[in-house]
Amino acid sequence: MAPDTPPRERVVLAQRRGARVVHTRRQVAEQSGVGENLVRGLVRAQLGLALRLGLAVVLIFAAIPILGATVHPFADATVFGLPLNWLVLGVAPYPILYIAGRLYVRLADQAEKDFIRLTDDRSGEPR
Repeated sequence: MAPDTPPRERVVLAQRRGARVVHTRRQVAEQSGVGENLVRGLVRAQLGLALRLGLAVVLIFAAIPILGATVHPFADATVFGLPLNWLVLGVAPYPILYIAGRLYVRLADQAEKDFIRLTDDRSGEPR
């Protein structure tokens, strides 16, 4: 170290005092650049969730006929005189779609709560 250089000082940004408060809720309402990015992030999160759940449902629905075509005991089985393959194809989609819908609503609601928590200006205050 050269004799004329000042000693190094550690700067910690997390402990700043007098920092400008960011009013994220106002920025979202006014559709500023930051607000648009926050809303775009929420929409992307919900779109990603919808696509993942939709893909899972499509894969499950595609697996049922493939299972019937490849596993002969499943294709040949009957229940009350009806082929098991047809019963599964006729009955299974309803609970699967119901569960996927409930799961999507719950996870999308959680994403919205996280978004509200993120944009809440009073996050440091007790509620």
